[in-house]
Amino acid sequence: MSRRAGVVRDLRDLGLHDHVCWAFDDADEFRARATRFLAKGLDLGEQIWYVGAGEVAALEDEMREFPGMDRALRRGAAKAASVEAAYPGKTVIDPTAQVRAYATATDQAVAAGFTGLRVAADASALVRTPEQLDAFARYEHLIDRYMLTAPFSALCAYQRSLLGEETIAALACMHPGASPNATPFWLHATADGGCAAAIGGELDLATRDLLEPALRRADLQPHNGELVLDATRLAFIDHRSLLQLAAHARNNGHGLVLRTAHPGPSHLTKALGLTNVRVETPT
Repeated sequence: MSRRAGVVRDLRDLGLHDHVCWAFDDADEFRARATRFLAKGLDLGEQIWYVGAGEVAALEDEMREFPGMDRALRRGAAKAASVEAAYPGKTVIDPTAQVRAYATATDQAVAAGFTGLRVAADASALVRTPEQLDAFARYEHLIDRYMLTAPFSALCAYQRSLLGEETIAALACMHPGASPNATPFWLHATADGGCAAAIGGELDLATRDLLEPALRRADLQPHNGELVLDATRLAFIDHRSLLQLAAHARNNGHGLVLRTAHPGPSHLTKALGLTNVRVETPT
């Protein structure tokens, strides 16, 4: 299975408003990836936050090991935060409240003269139970929507040995970009006002148990009675996945519209006789 679309190969190539999921194996890998991501933010004039488990003083010491970070800490361009402080209140986060918290922090960063806010966070401790996972995956989609219009960027990191591949895939698929092999598809926000979301990658038998929870957590809203998806990054979809998308739309009282130039969805729609599915060629 090809998983090239959406894979992030060099974090220093990212610009404003990026939202990336990164699966890591150990603390050193997280620090290395986070530092590269945050260094780009300093280049762009953003305020940067490094969020991890442990005491703030220890996290600041970790940051000082990398070039330029000590000076950034002294002038307030860089901050360290414990995961408990950045995501306060409850073991299971409130997705909407968490977006508001980052929106407030972003506004404060801009008011202080920075171009935006960029966060690298190890959120592994926040998704250990099914209830935590459900809420945090919902938050990932809501914060992705927020990033479309606000100068906020995030690297969301999750440790494989603590969570397992299935949990990481459930989180990675809510991002427009992810580390290699973290997820076979992406369901994320889009700047196209006529679309509820964008979907990319590959949908097949392997994604059957991953797709429906992602759709439910995103809580996509219809446009004129139709659930419209930007599918221009969708490299492959099999008939089971198309039926799954159609059923999701139908069960919520909507028709399904896929915007893609790829001929596969159109051929499948006709072959399956799906009357509530329409394929549009992007203009």
